[in-house]
Amino acid sequence: MSNLKKLAGQTAIYGLSSILGRSINFLLIIVYTAYLSKNDLGAFTGIYALIGFLNIVFTYGMETSFFRFATGKKLSPERVYNNTQSLLVSSSLVLGSGIFLLAPVLASWMDYPGQAYLFRWVALILTFDAILAIPFAKLRLENKAMTFAIAKLANITLNVAFNLILIIAFPIWIQNGSIPEGFLGYRSDWGVEYILLANLLANGIIIPFVWWKAGFFSFKLEKDILLPMWRYSLPLLFMGLAGVTNELVSRLLFEYVLPTGFYSDLDARAAAGVFGANFKLAILMNLVIQAFKYAAEPFFFRESENKDSPQLYARVMHAFIIFCGLLMIAISVNLNWLGPLFLRSEGYAEGLYIVPVLLMGYLLLGVYFNLSIWFKITDKTQYSFWITLIGAIVSIIVVVFLVPEYGFMGAALSTLACYLVMSIVCFYFGQKFYPIPYQTKKDLTYLVAAFGLSYLGFYWKIENQILAFFLKNAFLIPFIALFFILDRKEIQGYFSKNQ
Repeated sequence: MSNLKKLAGQTAIYGLSSILGRSINFLLIIVYTAYLSKNDLGAFTGIYALIGFLNIVFTYGMETSFFRFATGKKLSPERVYNNTQSLLVSSSLVLGSGIFLLAPVLASWMDYPGQAYLFRWVALILTFDAILAIPFAKLRLENKAMTFAIAKLANITLNVAFNLILIIAFPIWIQNGSIPEGFLGYRSDWGVEYILLANLLANGIIIPFVWWKAGFFSFKLEKDILLPMWRYSLPLLFMGLAGVTNELVSRLLFEYVLPTGFYSDLDARAAAGVFGANFKLAILMNLVIQAFKYAAEPFFFRESENKDSPQLYARVMHAFIIFCGLLMIAISVNLNWLGPLFLRSEGYAEGLYIVPVLLMGYLLLGVYFNLSIWFKITDKTQYSFWITLIGAIVSIIVVVFLVPEYGFMGAALSTLACYLVMSIVCFYFGQKFYPIPYQTKKDLTYLVAAFGLSYLGFYWKIENQILAFFLKNAFLIPFIALFFILDRKEIQGYFSKNQ
């Protein structure tokens, strides 16, 4: 139990920074939907899907490899850090330069004629992200959760501040004469451009602080360290590529597979903007999973030598599903007021019905992360590639075949189907090579109950908004009652130990 409490404490700190940071960042949806066109939001959705995909290429699994080798007994963590950071800085500069030079080709390929500068900024964003990855990982490894949280919050706060200045403040200042037209090259016809610029400036400013707190590195490229790390991380690179395909393919391909005129009032890029905005509402689940991942990955590796680690991993999974099931219900039943609160312009609420599906998809992503520990600690990372490749194939097939038929829902189902299949396959192989005593029947019961209660609460229409709030949130009660029924022995045992 002490280990679980330690993990919960670390997750709480990471979670606090994620929740605060993402909540601040989440408010940008209000800005984007109120001040930018749906086409700008569609461009934002597509370009950031590309950034998410290329982020995996730039880091190529070295974060997990860093945790694995820095927690081993053969090498000092500092030596692993110096080599890993030196390699990533070198490779990111090479890759970033390549994208910078190929920007006109990317602009043409993604249908942004004359906007090659967007992809030059993308190259810089990717480079900055990559050279921050290992310093952030080192802070996590050293249990410097508070420093990590402060750095992440500072980065997000800067990003939001630059967004507000460029998208809202500058037009007001120009209109009232505080600054002249074209001040610092400002262009009133830009939209997605300022989202990228804000991100670029925020990342650039935070680099010195993170490097200082993590410890400046000595440039070293030692073959005897990097070659085993590369062999370990190569399958993770392919896993990451397939995994990010699973997460982003619906947003990346949506506007290109949606038939012309599917939505009478929206063109394909504007429809992608609506889909992307509703996808953002599911980020409330994703930030919990991200916070959990920050704390759990180094925790899982540290506990891997413990003879009771399989039982510990099973308890972590069980607690994770219960907590996220409650969160899923709470978000879904409140979408009737959460949606209009964040999606400020007309037309965005048309996609709210997909949010519970996306929430369930993200919850299954968290389940998969828990399950994936078996191939990381047994060094069978080659299985990660095949599992995520299967998920990627499922995701692409569902997008290609269901989006033309069902639009937004077809894209949302690709996320759900992908992580469901990946979880099943990962569970099957995991139990063969590294059996963990998961409470499978209970966990499945909680997942089904959470999904069913979420949609029942979402679709129940009640005119009186105050009454609706209380009655819809009452859908949490059956889930809590289920917890007291299924886990009554564990609950009684916990209280008896603490008396």
